[in-house]
Amino acid sequence: RTTHYLFIVVVAVNSTLLTINAGDYIFYTDWAWTSFVVFSISQSTMLVVGAIYYMLFTGDPGTATYYATIMTIYTWVAKGAWFALGYPYDFVVVPVWIPSAMLLDLSYWATRRNKHAAILIGGTLVGMSLPVFNMINLLLVKDPLEMAFKYPRPTLPPYMTPIEPQVGKFYNSPVALGAGAGAVLSVPIAALGAKLNTW
Repeated sequence: RTTHYLFIVVVAVNSTLLTINAGDYIFYTDWAWTSFVVFSISQSTMLVVGAIYYMLFTGDPGTATYYATIMTIYTWVAKGAWFALGYPYDFVVVPVWIPSAMLLDLSYWATRRNKHAAILIGGTLVGMSLPVFNMINLLLVKDPLEMAFKYPRPTLPPYMTPIEPQVGKFYNSPVALGAGAGAVLSVPIAALGAKLNTW
């Protein structure tokens, strides 16, 4: 069992890199609001697939929350690294994964470890809750537009450099679209992950 959890730590750290790249638009403030829907779809999908896979691997409720906690810690380390380089505290927004992962664990526990219920109910809960939690998270950022133009990322390619009219145009991204798309897409992809787990 200890080996299982250590394995999850390694995988969660690596999956965090994938998650950050998938939701790069919210991890860095400069693209946070412009691609909120893209983030909602990618992040809810990444969380559900990874968490379901390792929750079924261990068979223990709580694994999804553990998985999300590792990703959160790893991301805060990255946030600290950017802050140490002289960027402002709000330059990096740490996504909120843990509450949604707790809902996933709860659905797995409440349905007596029924993997199909975890996929259907848990996947839907993650897809609907994660965009809401992260919208609240983004509202706490002081001024994402000012952050975007005052502190451009050195790794941002020229064609992705924010242009004010385009950024302003999508400033208020719809939570409903992100939540709906995330909920719909999380379930079938999580089912695929569970199917792979049985092979």
